[in-house]
Amino acid sequence: MRSARLVVLGAAATAFAAAAWLAAVPDDSGASLLVVACALIVGLAAWFETGPGSAKELALIASLAAVAAAGRVLFAAVPGVQPVTVVVVATGAALGLRSGVAVGVLAAFVSNLFLGQGPWTPWQMLAWGGCGAVGALAAPLLRRRLPFALACCILGFGFSAFMDLWTWLAFFPHTWQALTVTWARGLWFDAAHAVGNLVIALAVGPELRRMLERYGRRLHTEVVWA
Repeated sequence: MRSARLVVLGAAATAFAAAAWLAAVPDDSGASLLVVACALIVGLAAWFETGPGSAKELALIASLAAVAAAGRVLFAAVPGVQPVTVVVVATGAALGLRSGVAVGVLAAFVSNLFLGQGPWTPWQMLAWGGCGAVGALAAPLLRRRLPFALACCILGFGFSAFMDLWTWLAFFPHTWQALTVTWARGLWFDAAHAVGNLVIALAVGPELRRMLERYGRRLHTEVVWA
């Protein structure tokens, strides 16, 4: 427990130092951003280790991440459309903050083993982990089909905007004009992601959440022998 907390603090300090590096030397933005993202991923992993868990719970998280990753790979031919966000939000809403973040992080990493790893991978891991966190924090508001689907649609735009922001910071001049061009260039791709999330969430979102809630109750059920 103590070692995990030290790792979290070390990762936070590394991320802060890399962010200062980015501010001081903008020309090295690609490298410094990668250091920030990797430090945050290590911190998230250590934070997850500090929480309660069981072999069954870890197996469920790994299975959900694999399903989300497989869905992303299968939909790769349709630009922007993939089920990762819906699966991650449903996981966070049904199983809690740690599970939602873990599934988002793992799904991004595993799917990129097939689609291609690169400096964008840590940022996708952070973005989908954030979607899982939103699902957990907004869980009481996401029980009905339409609010769940609208949340996934908004998170689709949020995920894409976050990745566009990373692209701008890493590869383009740090001007408002360049940022506007970067966002405008990816608008149709971002819209496809959001609309795909909306359709998938309307079709299966609440059912997936209820199924995961049932699994979650079974995982935390204790048998007491009289």
